[in-house]
This record gives sequence, C-alpha cells and structure tokens, in this order.
Amino acid sequence: MNRLTPPSAGAADELELAAMRQVSAEPVGSQRELAARLGISVGKTNFLLKALLQKGLVKVENFRRSDHKIGYLYLLTPSGIAEKARLTRAFIARKELDYDFLRQQIAALKAELAHGPASVVESAESAEPTPPASR
Repeated sequence: MNRLTPPSAGAADELELAAMRQVSAEPVGSQRELAARLGISVGKTNFLLKALLQKGLVKVENFRRSDHKIGYLYLLTPSGIAEKARLTRAFIARKELDYDFLRQQIAALKAELAHGPASVVESAESAEPTPPASR
C-alpha cells in the first residue's frame, strides 16, 4: 500500500484515553491537577471531564478535606474501565499502522539514497510540489 499520509491519529480518542489512564492510575482530586498531568488547559480538561461524565465513563465522588471544604475525586466507572480497554486496543492498532507506514517510508528513502545523490536530486526536481493537507 502506497499512502502519502499516515493513518489518522484519533486525537480526541487519544485524549480521552490519556485522561482515563491518569484517573485509573491515581484518582484525581482536581481538574487543575489532571490538566497539569495531561499538559492541556484547565478549560479543555473541564470540557473533557464533562464529556466523560456524560458518557458515564467517569464518576465524581465527594469527600471532605476539612469541616468547611468539599473536595471531589474523579474515578473510572465499570463502563469507563471497559471503554479504556477498547480505546487502548484501538490506540495500539493505530500506532502499529503508523509504525508500518514509517517503515515503508524509511525503506523508500533508503532505496532512493542507494541509487546515489544524483537520483535523489533528479527525483526531487521532477516531483511536483504537493499542497499541504487542509484541516
């Protein structure tokens, strides 16, 4: 198979998976803490957690930190655990496709170089520029 671009990354699924992995590894007490772990903004974390809560994949439990403060603890639900496993399998499948794609690209580049620098220059001169992918 000769593709010009790698398979889609599934960024939304990857972010959900990353959040669920963080929550399952160590329950999270605040959105700010989860945002820091994921390297995303607190606003994006809020949006992500609301989506996971709405899907029933994460639940929030109240606990008292002191007599005057209520804290929250984000935990995976049983369906969240199942969804995390499904997303993990899909993530692995995507990364294996990416790996195969990269191996093919590397092999093609090595083959070009094996024919000598002149063939690489000729190949580059004869190739038409491709426009960047639109988003």
